[in-house]
Amino acid sequence: MSNPRIYQNQSLTIGSTLTLTDDAFGHTVRVLRLKDGDTLTIFNGELFNNSLGEYQAELTNVSKKQAQVVIKSFAERYVESPLNIHLGQGISRGDRMDFTLQKSVELGVNTITPLFTERCGVKLTGERLQKKIDQWQKIVIGACEQSGRCTVPTVMPAIYLDEWLAQESLALKLNLHPKAQYSIMNLPENNQTNSKQRVRLLIGPEGGLNDGEIKKANEASFVDVLLGPRVLRTETAALTAITALQCRFGDIK
Repeated sequence: MSNPRIYQNQSLTIGSTLTLTDDAFGHTVRVLRLKDGDTLTIFNGELFNNSLGEYQAELTNVSKKQAQVVIKSFAERYVESPLNIHLGQGISRGDRMDFTLQKSVELGVNTITPLFTERCGVKLTGERLQKKIDQWQKIVIGACEQSGRCTVPTVMPAIYLDEWLAQESLALKLNLHPKAQYSIMNLPENNQTNSKQRVRLLIGPEGGLNDGEIKKANEASFVDVLLGPRVLRTETAALTAITALQCRFGDIK
């Protein structure tokens, strides 16, 4: 693999030399077997001269335990959607949650809040929960590296659904429901996004949200929308809804 994209959460300056993080070193040197003089692309999600983009860098001082890069140049790159999506995702079992987060980032999601719901079936607290959040954030970073995004969405601390519903927001609020009157593609004008193009999308876990949770979402101004006549898995529902939103309001044309 030539010129891989690597995220580095540190300040980047043209002409400077920096030491790669352990994760970046493991990927570029141990996995890809890059050597001194090989090139790679670095990004940190910060603006350079009021522009978002990425840096070309060259590997140097590669050893068995660490490596450095010299930042050579900056190139503007902006692939962010005009639509800002905050995904409230009911926590699912196994690798379904990992898959949902990875692909939602590829599709342009900006913020992800994992949600505890009645049917989520996942018991995580304390240190185990924090490790899982850290793991999900790494998956998000990997998705940005792969997809060409220069900003990294945030995985928020996991909270209960009631807490997320109570958060104040002027965004368009949507919840999937198989008996809804409207689809994302035919929402009436008064339910379209505001001038800031922001959406809060609620997706239940395996088994979906129960009737009480749907009622609470409606009371919190969430609009029920449907995705067609078929029953979708939680990960399929999330990605289908995000794609529909990007087609309707974003940058998938």
